[in-house]
Amino acid sequence: MPRKRPVPNETGSEALKHLKIDDTSSDSDPSDTEPTEHVTDAFLDTICRNSLDFDFEEQCSVSLSTTNIYACLVCGKYFQGRGQQTHAYFHSINDEHHVFINLKTLHVYVLPDNYEVMDKSLNDIKDVIQPTYSTCDVMRIDDIIGHGHDLMGRPYTVGCVGLNRVKRTSYINVIIQTLAHICPIRNFLLTLSNLDKRPPLVRKLSMVVHRMWHAWRFKAHISPHECVQEIVVLSKGQFGLDEEADPFELLVWMLNTLHGMVRKKKTSVVYETVRGEMQVAMQKVQDVSQDDMVEDVEATISTMPFLALSLELPPTLLFTHPSTNDEDERANIPQVALGTLLQRYDGTTTVETNGLVQQYTVTNLPTYIVCHVKRFTKHNMLEKNPTVVNFPVCNVPFGDLLHVRGSTSVTYDLVVNVCHVGHQGKSAVDGAVLTEFEESPFFAYVRQGENSWFRVHDLRVEPVMPQMLFLSDSYIQVWQRN
Repeated sequence: MPRKRPVPNETGSEALKHLKIDDTSSDSDPSDTEPTEHVTDAFLDTICRNSLDFDFEEQCSVSLSTTNIYACLVCGKYFQGRGQQTHAYFHSINDEHHVFINLKTLHVYVLPDNYEVMDKSLNDIKDVIQPTYSTCDVMRIDDIIGHGHDLMGRPYTVGCVGLNRVKRTSYINVIIQTLAHICPIRNFLLTLSNLDKRPPLVRKLSMVVHRMWHAWRFKAHISPHECVQEIVVLSKGQFGLDEEADPFELLVWMLNTLHGMVRKKKTSVVYETVRGEMQVAMQKVQDVSQDDMVEDVEATISTMPFLALSLELPPTLLFTHPSTNDEDERANIPQVALGTLLQRYDGTTTVETNGLVQQYTVTNLPTYIVCHVKRFTKHNMLEKNPTVVNFPVCNVPFGDLLHVRGSTSVTYDLVVNVCHVGHQGKSAVDGAVLTEFEESPFFAYVRQGENSWFRVHDLRVEPVMPQMLFLSDSYIQVWQRN
């Protein structure tokens, strides 16, 4: 037998303590009628939190409209409006689902009677929709990191939350994980105010980061559907859903795009965090014969900013000994130290490209250094260099390795290590037909706390030992200054 709707007793003094007339409408849609009163404990036992999912686009499931959207707290579907001729109103009558929440104002209403419900038991739902962080919370977020629990009581690590893959978008997931673990950028997105007035990419990325660092989620994973869709639209098809693209190109595009959207007086928290400076000395190579006189050509020196240091791997051997098992094949893979790759930027190593001899000298180290290991080369097809990069995870003396004046004692710790798994394939970084496992070729190792590491591969999150990091094919590394 259906439960009867509560009828407020206008003459009872006890009932009047819980009722309050609302004189103003809380929605921008003029078709919505004003709620008659505020009531506590009305139909709240019909709410099904297991059915709620607020990660997807705020769009009416009937009209596909994106304005004035309400979520049914019984079935989780989205509907437009709450007036007498709206889809939410008809849903409340046809399906007898009566509790709805406005996804912008977070006001809860009972339909079709149209009265607002005010109850503290709804605060957890409001926090899941719009997690909020004070400046004090953000400053202490790295010190109080722990395990959260979903509705089923299953623990998950706050900040290391699995991201649902939309088609072939593992390259987008690893970049979202990377940006969410660069502390200045993360803190900026967590404390950003007036999200409705921000550009769509900033707003949607901020909401993903908010939910990743929320300790009281209904689910132990997140779907970055809105953020992925905005990246595809804003990049004009450069980054799509149907094939894996280069995550390093996406990272550079994201950093430059976010800088343009949030900058103030030609600077932004993005460039202040990851942009450094280097001097480039270029000299033209002369092609002379034995009888010609060799003239000295002065080198031109210019200063240029950089967002990442590209590290050239040594070329692979053309012929190798055949192996009978996977362990022998892994033993034949060459290895190189990170310090050897960084010699390219120490100011003494010369690099010859396109008839020019160049020397790179880093003059200013950023707070976070992004290193890009160039594994893929394109000839007739894209080929992968499987060379293993050896590196420590903490106290790497970048200042000493790069011979930076005044910064020789500066050390860095690794915070993110994006890796590639598999061989050539059909995507932007692969060549042959992908296997089922290789449809998601990118994953990330992320650090939590002092020295806790997690391997995040789309929805899969598992702890790992720091000693296991260099065994994978590193592609992008993010280092934090101590």
